[in-house]
Amino acid sequence: MTRAPFTRETADVRRTALINAAGRVLAAKGVAGASVRTICAEAGVSAGLLRHYFDGVDALVAEAYAATGARIDAALEAAVAAAGDDPRRRLSAYLVASFAPPVLDPQLLATWLAFWSLVKVDPAIAAIHRRTYAGYRARLEELLTACDGAVDARLAAIGLTAVVDGLWLELCLDATVFTPAEAGAIAERLLAGYLG
Repeated sequence: MTRAPFTRETADVRRTALINAAGRVLAAKGVAGASVRTICAEAGVSAGLLRHYFDGVDALVAEAYAATGARIDAALEAAVAAAGDDPRRRLSAYLVASFAPPVLDPQLLATWLAFWSLVKVDPAIAAIHRRTYAGYRARLEELLTACDGAVDARLAAIGLTAVVDGLWLELCLDATVFTPAEAGAIAERLLAGYLG
């Protein structure tokens, strides 16, 4: 068996390499294939380092879920920032950013599916899931309220989140049914129904 070459890196670089490798392995092999050995080989580190930085593979998978959510949040916030100061454009940008890279990515879908499969069986993953979606909805409520102070922002955020998630999922599964622009138009029509 050939050993992967190992190099000395800082603790942050090693942790990040392990987190990123866990995401890639989950996307490629699912939860069943996310072993210590597989993840460490993907990261190019020795198997002992995983336990040095994390309390086992479950803790690493939880960190990978949190990191994936943070990357998506950063992409959505970048879209909002690029939209300027107009509240309606900022809200639209937040919604339609899910239908463009880096959020619209079949590889990301595979990773999310692995994480979602753990939500009902792993309390740490369930907590991250609740926190991630609560943060998304809270930001959406904030953007909705900036557009229309009378909107029922909570229910609008729940409805819009469900529609955006469904459209994103279908686009990742089969991009031949509708385009990202059409997904954005659907979200915009629903949004118009919520705003006065």
